Amino acid sequence: MKYPMFEGSCVALVTPFYDNGVNYDKLEELIEWQIKEGTDAILICGTTGEASTMPDQEHKEVIKFAVEKIAGRVHVMAGTGSNDTKHAIELSQYAESAGADSILSVTPYYNKTTQEGLYRHFKAIADSVKIPVVLYNVPSRTNLNINPDTLKRLSEIPNIVAVKECNLNQVAQTRFLCGDDLIIYSGEDGNVVPLLALGGKGVISVAANIIPADMHKMVHSFLTGDLDTSRELQIKAINLVNALFCEVNPIPVKAAMNEMGMNVGKCRMPLVEISEKGLNTVRTALSEYGLI
Repeated sequence: MKYPMFEGSCVALVTPFYDNGVNYDKLEELIEWQIKEGTDAILICGTTGEASTMPDQEHKEVIKFAVEKIAGRVHVMAGTGSNDTKHAIELSQYAESAGADSILSVTPYYNKTTQEGLYRHFKAIADSVKIPVVLYNVPSRTNLNINPDTLKRLSEIPNIVAVKECNLNQVAQTRFLCGDDLIIYSGEDGNVVPLLALGGKGVISVAANIIPADMHKMVHSFLTGDLDTSRELQIKAINLVNALFCEVNPIPVKAAMNEMGMNVGKCRMPLVEISEKGLNTVRTALSEYGLI
């Protein structure tokens, strides 16, 4: 039986950039605000954090900075995935040495692999560290799914504790096969309550960058039996969630944060500024939610 590393909302935190580096003062400000607002965990250097544009040295520095500033107040998850197993191991071992509480490892993208290759890739990563490993299954980005049978095999590895699941269609089958040996977190802000209803324990959330308190409350209300409040918050957030994915993440969420006065800067190339149509969509959703 595996136990949740956290229950609730883990923010997939954006990384605020200058033109020539990371805005560490702003990053610290965002961390402090997230903790104040009740976020249960912080994912640093995930997809939303634009880790794929970070050279290794910068990637490691951001992980180390976040761990030091969070200082044990909430769970710290570090994105260390790669489509190169050796590279993923190196980043994962560094995150462990820097004090991260867990790592998030995405399915190999572009070169991809077979289901057997997925098993061996994630097993090699898990065997290289002692901290919990969270698998990240996001077929829309990787064009590769971790099938439930493979998740079952991976759940038998002691420190593979959880999956960030973006494929809601297979959650019931995964629960049937894995039971309590694999914790499931939603990777989709629009499907948090349905996933919780199937035994999930929380969400790793983009929307939590701008509504951390509500994402926390959405999960904890469900887990404590207040289904009406949880459902109402999921429905209330749906237009905002859709707006945050009107263009490639994290373009819209950074635009939203800037509209709210957070001044997190631009995305790095190849991501570009939000279109006028997208910005209007984001502004409308923020206004409807009462954020601007």
